[in-house]
Amino acid sequence: MSQILYVADDEKNIRDLIAAFLSKEGFSVSTFADGETLLKACEECLPELVILDVMMPKMDGFSVCSSLRQQYPQLPMIIVSAKDSPYDRVTGLTLGCDDYLIKPFLPLELVARVRALLRRVNTQAADYESGTLVFGPLALSMDYRSAVLNQKPLMLTPTEFDFLAYLIRHQDRAVSREELLKALWQVDWQADTRAADDLVKRLRKKFRDLHSPVQIETVWGYGFRLQESEP
Repeated sequence: MSQILYVADDEKNIRDLIAAFLSKEGFSVSTFADGETLLKACEECLPELVILDVMMPKMDGFSVCSSLRQQYPQLPMIIVSAKDSPYDRVTGLTLGCDDYLIKPFLPLELVARVRALLRRVNTQAADYESGTLVFGPLALSMDYRSAVLNQKPLMLTPTEFDFLAYLIRHQDRAVSREELLKALWQVDWQADTRAADDLVKRLRKKFRDLHSPVQIETVWGYGFRLQESEP
C-alpha cells in the first residue's frame, strides 16, 4: 500500500510539481492550497509525512507546523519555503519540523529528503534500530520509537528521538554539530549549525521538566555529548 503524503502550498504549480514527482515515486499524494484545510484533513486521516510551505493564506506554515507537532508528536514534517534566512530555518526547526528545504529546489532532492526522513521513522529500517538504547534513566525503544526518562514517558519529535539515539550510540565520545546534522538528515544539507543548538535547548527543557540527571553537555566550539550527574 502506498504511503500517504500531504502537501500544502498556495502556489498551484508548486503543489502540482511536488505531487507529480512524489506520485511517480509511488507515494499517494494529497495537495492543499492552505494550512487550515490540511489540518482538517489530518483529523480525518493522518498521513505518513507532511510537506509545508511557509507563506500561505489563512494560516502560515510555521503555525501549521506548531499545531501539528502539538497534536501529533511523531508526525514527520518538511518545510519547503522561499524564506531562506538562518532565522527562518531555525524557527521552523524550533517549531518542530524535521527538515527545511529552500525554494527553488530540485524536485529529486525533495524526493531524497522525503525518503530519508521516512527511513528514519520506519521501525523496521535496519537491525541496529531494533531493541532499546539506554543511557542511565533514559531509554529509547527503537521498535516503538518511544522514550522513557526517570520511568516517565518522554514526548519527542522524530528528529529529537534520532538526535538522542545518535548520542547514545556514540556515548563514549563527543559528537560534532556537523556530524549530527549529516546523520539526522542523511543528505548534504548546508544548514546553519545553530539548528542543532536550538534542538538541544528544547531537549534540555524536556529533561528539566522530568528532573533528569541525564544532561546534554556542550563541548565548546565542537558539539555535544551525554553525561549523567551524580544522584
